[in-house]
Amino acid sequence: MTESTDVALPQQAKPIATRQGMWTSGTGDTSGYGGIVRAVALPAGSEPPFGSWYDAAIARLEELVPGAVGKAVFDRGELTIYIPREKLVDAVKALRDDSQLRFECCMSVSGVHYPELAGAELHVVYHLQSMTHNRRLRLEVAAPESDPHVPSVVATYPAADWHEREAWDMFGIIFDSHPHLTRILMPDDWVGHPQRKDYPLGGIPIEFKGAVVPPVDERRSYR
Repeated sequence: MTESTDVALPQQAKPIATRQGMWTSGTGDTSGYGGIVRAVALPAGSEPPFGSWYDAAIARLEELVPGAVGKAVFDRGELTIYIPREKLVDAVKALRDDSQLRFECCMSVSGVHYPELAGAELHVVYHLQSMTHNRRLRLEVAAPESDPHVPSVVATYPAADWHEREAWDMFGIIFDSHPHLTRILMPDDWVGHPQRKDYPLGGIPIEFKGAVVPPVDERRSYR
C-alpha cells in the first residue's frame, strides 16, 4: 500500500454525477419516474457540536491517533468518520481498546464504487458497535482505482475476514495483510469485479454444474 495521504475527499457537498430515472429506456413510461433527475453528491463535513457522546468520541480518537479524523459527517443521528487509509489500523485498535471508546465489534465491511470521484473511486465502509456503551459508529476509507490498497482490519476484528474477501471479490479492493484474500462468491479464475459500476451488465454465459445459462441479451424476450 502507498503510505501517503494522496486520497483527498471534499469537505463540502459537491455533485459528482447526475442520474436519471432507470428502467424506462425504450418503454412507455407512464409513471414519470424516467423524468426524475438527481444530483449525486458526497455529504459535506459537519460542524460540531453534535451532542451526546459523539463530540467526545471524535476528540478522543484524534487524541489517540492524531490525523485519524479526516472528516466527520453527522446526519440523522448517525456519525460517520472518514479516515485516511494509512491511519486505519491505528484508529481501529484505539476504537476497540480504549475504555472511553470500546467499539468491540465490527458488524460489517462493504465496498462502494464512485467512478466519477477521480482519485478516490473506491470506498470501504465499516460499521462498528460498542457493546460496553451501546453505541454505533461508521468509518469510511477511500482509495484510488490506480492504487486500490486498504489495510486489513482482521488482526483487530477477526469477523471482518469474509467481509473483506467479499469486498475484494466484488470491487477489487486489496486488503493488505489479510490472512487469505481470495474470492468468496465468484470462481477463482473469474475476470473482473462484478459490483463495480463499470462492470458490464449481462453478456456473460454462466455455467452451473454443466448447464449453461445464456447471457441476458440472448434469452427469450417476453415483450
